[in-house]
Amino acid sequence: MTKLRALAPSLLLASTLLAAPAFAQRTAPAAAVVDPAIAMLRDAALTDDVAYDIVEGLTTEIGPRPDGSPAEERARQWAVAKLKALGFKNVRIEPYALQNVWVRGAETAEILSPYPQPLRLTALGNSGATPPEGLTLPVAYFASFNDLLLAPAGSLTGRIAFVSNAMQPTQDGSSYGSQGAARFVGPNIAATKGAAAIVIRSIGTDHGRGPHAGNTNFAPGVTPIPAAALSVADAENLERMVKLGKPVTLHLTLTPTIAPTRMSGNVVAEVPGTEPAAGTILIGGHLDSWDLGTGAIDDASGVAITTAAAKRVMDAGKHRRTIRIVWFGDEETGGFGGIAYAKAHAGEVHALAAESDFGADRVWRFETNLPETAKPLADRLAVALAPIGIVRGSGVGGDGTDVGPMLRTGVPAIDLNQSGLRYFDWHHTPEDTLDRIDPEQLRQNVAAWTTMLAIVADAPEAMGPVTPKK
Repeated sequence: MTKLRALAPSLLLASTLLAAPAFAQRTAPAAAVVDPAIAMLRDAALTDDVAYDIVEGLTTEIGPRPDGSPAEERARQWAVAKLKALGFKNVRIEPYALQNVWVRGAETAEILSPYPQPLRLTALGNSGATPPEGLTLPVAYFASFNDLLLAPAGSLTGRIAFVSNAMQPTQDGSSYGSQGAARFVGPNIAATKGAAAIVIRSIGTDHGRGPHAGNTNFAPGVTPIPAAALSVADAENLERMVKLGKPVTLHLTLTPTIAPTRMSGNVVAEVPGTEPAAGTILIGGHLDSWDLGTGAIDDASGVAITTAAAKRVMDAGKHRRTIRIVWFGDEETGGFGGIAYAKAHAGEVHALAAESDFGADRVWRFETNLPETAKPLADRLAVALAPIGIVRGSGVGGDGTDVGPMLRTGVPAIDLNQSGLRYFDWHHTPEDTLDRIDPEQLRQNVAAWTTMLAIVADAPEAMGPVTPKK
């Protein structure tokens, strides 16, 4: 202490600044004035029941909604009736055709030797089919996707590849991108190396016996091979078998088929604005789901959150910009609803595009991609969202499969990022059901979206084009 007192004040200050963490040295945020009416809308949304009612209705009255299926068609009709009942205008279905729709068939697997027992798995979207009687072949084990990449050409001929990379939970969901390659392109890689089929450890953070569905993609000229995701528990068990050192033989049966053409569509509804030239705010989520669960968190919650927020803003009175809610079709197997929307509305002025497609847990961060003219809007949003626990991120906004085609044309973006710590426990599994929705966290989402929409709908700033996020 004596030595510290002897230091010159300037040295003490320098020492303090050097020792302080980096975040303490940032400049103060810009001052922003938020309309008290917006704060009232935000706080009232914390009591919302409309979003939960939509999720409950979709999962109870329709259930799973696979791309191009009769259930997805029923869901569109259900959506039209619900949106009209909620008071939205210009409610309609915008149809489009789907080509080569993948349809799930039988799917079984069992270890024949040296430790006979059944395994739980599900075929990946776009998987090829085994013969009706299945395949019986030795397993080639890879601890990671990188190990599969390193396998020599032709080394997997006459074998079933097994990739067992593990995914860890992260708040921002970034581990889905890093570990998801095993599903996204792993089957294509295995096919090019001669594999007869592939099974992967599900891309998920649970340790249960519910496998995670999801799409995979084969490059042009590569014949699709049978491809499936094992439940995490079964993949861990299979890995233990392999490590005991004896050859493992697997019997696999997958019998998916392809339907050449089916009709689909996006469900559209609007809150008309008073100034069409100010541009349309595009929001929504996707109506389709995988077939193992009932599509509660993926993505009934997304269409519910955005719709409930739009209704709250609509009920508050007239607004400058039109809000367009879209319940997109066919996101899961290729984002075809977003592509169809971009084609149908090419040339229209869009002030903003944003979607909710990451479950129903609380929003913790927002990020933007706005023109320079609209920077004050982001400052107001930061102040308005802070009371419900949402921080301003430093990244560039512009995520989302459904709104992606519009964002790539230069439409501004705001991302309201939900916590991903629980999401991949249930993502694409039989456990994607209503009981995974936390009503309080769902309401916080509605409050966040209500706040954002209320600010953007009447923002005086020009919302011109931006450089899309890369």
